[in-house]
Amino acid sequence: MNRRDLLKGLAAIPFVSGVANARTPAPPFAKLIKPRRLKAGDTVALISPASGLSQDQINKAVDNMTSLGLKSEIGKYAAATNGFLAGTDAQRVEDIHWAFSDKSIDAVWCLRGGYGLSRILPQINYSLIKANPKALIGYSDITALHLAVHQRTGLVTFHGPVATSTLSDYTKTHAVKTLFDGAVPDKIEISADNAANASLLYKTQVITPGKARGALIGGNLSLITALAGTPYALQNVKGKILFTEDVGEKPYRIDRMFVQLKQSVDLRSLAGLALGIFSDCEAPEGSQTVLDLVKDQFGSLGIPVIYGLSFGHIRDQFTLPLGIQAEMDTASATVTILSSGVVE
Repeated sequence: MNRRDLLKGLAAIPFVSGVANARTPAPPFAKLIKPRRLKAGDTVALISPASGLSQDQINKAVDNMTSLGLKSEIGKYAAATNGFLAGTDAQRVEDIHWAFSDKSIDAVWCLRGGYGLSRILPQINYSLIKANPKALIGYSDITALHLAVHQRTGLVTFHGPVATSTLSDYTKTHAVKTLFDGAVPDKIEISADNAANASLLYKTQVITPGKARGALIGGNLSLITALAGTPYALQNVKGKILFTEDVGEKPYRIDRMFVQLKQSVDLRSLAGLALGIFSDCEAPEGSQTVLDLVKDQFGSLGIPVIYGLSFGHIRDQFTLPLGIQAEMDTASATVTILSSGVVE
């Protein structure tokens, strides 16, 4: 089927119901859906559902996929430009729908984050995605798509490197274990390079000791809080492990987001709270640091809390499957994936 025929077919799919459902929070999904694991020779759709990027960046993404043994199919509007967005809202939605519905595509890897996904969440056909489950990978602004898709369909999605990320040995190893091998249990430890970083923002800090076991949920803090009060907001967190991180924010802005998170989500019902590395969030002289804020805001939750795990806007990051059972151990600063996020 060529692209023109495919898009004609998409037009025939009932889409109004998807928009109507977007007006209210999604009910809890009945069953977790795991996408098929990746294998050498598979074809990955590279799409830009948020901000735009250059052709050189797209070329880097293709090289990254090749290094993983994957073939690349670039979205029609991946290189489009619309101010700070990668094309119009309709164009970015079209690429999402194409990536999930095209039977020749095995997974959907977002080229970059930036900004723009929250604009198009009401226009996405979640029934189409549920009917065509595939691995969805990315982080940062991709958090909005992760939460919307996972909470509305039950699809396991993957908070991990975008296609243009620098695939360090650490990042690549954990992406392959999670997306290709599905090996469990998979204990993820702090990156040696992250542990050796001199910045205090890279230092692991146990806020409240303990072990927590539950399904993983979360993503970028700015996006989680921006979705609060919308139909796509973080919900049904009881007994889960919430993970979150951010980049380039002043401490007072992080504190404001922490407050909004606490007031919009019942954090005390969580099994545990895992915080990544808040890179480039240094405090001005005399100001509270990120760690000060973490202790102040989350130290009395009564659940295990740790700061400084190896995920976020950093080179060495591990891949976290949303919806999958995991165990967080503050004593060893590890997250152990207990169940595979993919199927054969």
